[in-house]
Amino acid sequence: MELARLDLNLLLVFHHLLREKRVSAVAVALGMSQPAVSSALGRLRASLGDELFLRTQQGMLPTPYALQLAEPVATALDGLQQALQVRASFDPNTSERCFTLAMTDVGEMYFLPVLMDALAQAAPGVTLNVVAVTNASLKDDMVCGRTDLALGLLPQLQAGFFQQALFRQPYVCLMRKDHPLGNTAALTLKDFAAASHVQVIAAGTGHGRVDGALSEALARQGLQRRIRLTVPHYVALGDVLAHSDLIATVPERFAERVAGPFALITRALPVVVDGSAIHQFWHARLHQDPGHQWLRALVAQSFGDESKA
Repeated sequence: MELARLDLNLLLVFHHLLREKRVSAVAVALGMSQPAVSSALGRLRASLGDELFLRTQQGMLPTPYALQLAEPVATALDGLQQALQVRASFDPNTSERCFTLAMTDVGEMYFLPVLMDALAQAAPGVTLNVVAVTNASLKDDMVCGRTDLALGLLPQLQAGFFQQALFRQPYVCLMRKDHPLGNTAALTLKDFAAASHVQVIAAGTGHGRVDGALSEALARQGLQRRIRLTVPHYVALGDVLAHSDLIATVPERFAERVAGPFALITRALPVVVDGSAIHQFWHARLHQDPGHQWLRALVAQSFGDESKA
């Protein structure tokens, strides 16, 4: 249909229904009555020739056509909002903006202490809200603007997102200081395979690829790890290793964070495994946003290095 024949206010209702999934919530967000929202949806259905949303116990669920429209409508509305935005700049000294960042538990340990210190110095009013990168809705949340920035090894965000390489890190073997294998300067392949291992799954990240590559490298030598414990994330790993003879294969910068507090040591892996390339990812709708540009620059300055992937 011709754009000139469509009331663009209806697209605003459409956009909020995608996010809120309930007519009542959209009415509150837009300052409209519920009948007015329902009427707007009815007119948009008639104009586009599609139901767009189906009423269910979980709320108003979008049809396939509505999902197809979701991103271009969000991008168009965001571009219009930016064009009309009176505030053309971002002042970190006075801003009270809250940014939502997605990261893994390893990312929380590595990024957050540095970021919070940097914000205290440069932007005391700015706050952060952290969500897990393992959320199934991460891509949609970034498209719709509910999540501003994602940090980590995230292959699911390669297509359709801007990205900036921050650093590349190798993987190392982590164990307690008085571990039987800690007396040797270099681990042998046989000793590594025979040791008792903790395997971290870290679903929703690219770390599983590294772990898979390690298993394949050992298999080529006719070996496999003795996995005694499998965990879904890294958060308890330091304490587990400190109180057992287990060893784990982990990102180097995670090892640096936990080695001191838990009296752990690292050893180089006895097989060659590609490291992980850590990036920051963002959607096009925030690419020109002054505040978002400032945040990305802060992240790059705080964590970027010359060995970028």
